[in-house]
Amino acid sequence: MHSQLPLPLAMLIIFGGAKLGAELCERIGQPGLVGEIIAGALIGPSVLGWVQPNETLKALSDLGVMFLLFGVGLEVKASELMRVGAKATLVATLGVIVPFIAGWAILAAWGSPQIEAVFVGACMVATSVGITASVLSSRGLLHEIASKVILAAAVIDDVLGLIVLAVVSAVARGHLNIWEVVLTAVLACAFTVVMAMWGTTAVDRLLPHFKSRAKADEAEFHIALVFLFAMALLAQYTGVAAIVGAFLAGLAFSDSADNRVRDLTRGVSELLVPFFLVGIGLHFDYKVFLSKSTALLTVVILVAAIVTKLIGCGAGAISMGWTNVLKVGLGMVPRGEVGMVVAQMGLTLAVISKDVYSVVVVMAVLTTVVTPFLLKIAFRSVPLVPAETVVV
Repeated sequence: MHSQLPLPLAMLIIFGGAKLGAELCERIGQPGLVGEIIAGALIGPSVLGWVQPNETLKALSDLGVMFLLFGVGLEVKASELMRVGAKATLVATLGVIVPFIAGWAILAAWGSPQIEAVFVGACMVATSVGITASVLSSRGLLHEIASKVILAAAVIDDVLGLIVLAVVSAVARGHLNIWEVVLTAVLACAFTVVMAMWGTTAVDRLLPHFKSRAKADEAEFHIALVFLFAMALLAQYTGVAAIVGAFLAGLAFSDSADNRVRDLTRGVSELLVPFFLVGIGLHFDYKVFLSKSTALLTVVILVAAIVTKLIGCGAGAISMGWTNVLKVGLGMVPRGEVGMVVAQMGLTLAVISKDVYSVVVVMAVLTTVVTPFLLKIAFRSVPLVPAETVVV
């Protein structure tokens, strides 16, 4: 991973450090994924400097979150998500509008240029579905109605975030093509809706034909993997994140996949997901807190990132009762790798400064770290159920 480290040593440091951190957190009653993110911060360039973010780690991270979302999709029924579709759309829409306005207003009040303020607003928009899905799955909470709203809203949120980013980046470049944005939005929405509504039916009809002709061991898992990668690729071509395609692929297989496919998916996830979580931690930079003004801005942005999702997404779920308002609002808090990608684009386009970039990255990391604690509080009245025993 690091240019000076042999591959096995880098794998040992990353995977071993992640699992050590997870074990320590589990021993004190905290979610293991928090320990894995903290491990990434410790071994990363900000503290020990053992491992640097790089393309190999990013590839493993991308694979990890794809398998994570595919596995979550296997545990959820498409029909259940469609039932909460209208509610999830409202949650996602308000959860985009409120954080965007807040991010823009804070940076504008801070004295930043207008385009920088707008870009920070865009960084505040998208939820990292991978983190929330991991927490809900590990605690056996995917059967909860609030969890289904969160998952559906996070997928819709990704599409809306794509539209916001397309508009903002086009403005930053100085040429906004309305028809191009509209086409991207239509393709993204069409792909998501078609897969959610008819993906399961298509797989139920076609899978038996492939299985009956296959001779290889684990043929059903091979078919599932081909479908997973195909849907992830198609999602990218339509403008949606690959992980949304992976989730929709799992959703399509949720009725037909046997326990063996689920077990193998879980095994691959156990190997790869730590690279996703460590990768988030690697980007943490404590140096933003060395400057009082930057530290203050970081705290303000972090608080706004949490409160605006709670207010915006919670308002969309208000008809479900106050308990579910808290669950949905807090479940949409993590920005994770999504916020960092948007911030990186802003830095590349030279529309946000390095200090503001660091602030946004720290916000993305810390909202990811606090989400498991927030969800533990929000779902405290729900009995803890091992993920493997949940039937959705």
